[in-house]
Amino acid sequence: MYHKMKVFGFTLDTIAQRPVVILKDAEGNNTVPIWISSLEAASIAAELISCDVSSQNGRGDLLTALLEKMEMSVATISIDNLHDGVFTASVRFDRQGGEVRLDVRPYEALLISLKYKQPVMVADEVMARASMLAMDDETIARENDARRFVDFLENLDPAELGKYPM
Repeated sequence: MYHKMKVFGFTLDTIAQRPVVILKDAEGNNTVPIWISSLEAASIAAELISCDVSSQNGRGDLLTALLEKMEMSVATISIDNLHDGVFTASVRFDRQGGEVRLDVRPYEALLISLKYKQPVMVADEVMARASMLAMDDETIARENDARRFVDFLENLDPAELGKYPM
């Protein structure tokens, strides 16, 4: 079974120092974080703020033109699996007489979701595993506290240890 989610936004994972795209369901009860690279984050950010340069000159992008030429449309976008912290994704296209399924990188699936304003379908097993990765406000606060403590320990000068009473 799949859960219908949408791209809610993105943030920075302060521990890993990597951008994270946040998927949420309509009720806001379930959250799935997907870590991406900085370059991928730039593409996601541009799509989130509708800053697609190709649409500014009156022409569509290559994917849209190709889909129109082949008389295809985006049917479903899904995050199918999560194994060892790596997500797998796919996009299904409708075409007269059938369906075409294409495995894509997760960030590509997210971009297509934003571009065509379609939900991302997330598999049950991904939801179960991703719940361990969820980033709610409390988790982020704990991570920030943990990060500050690690920074304190890393910057601690052993010569100063004798200055504090035990």
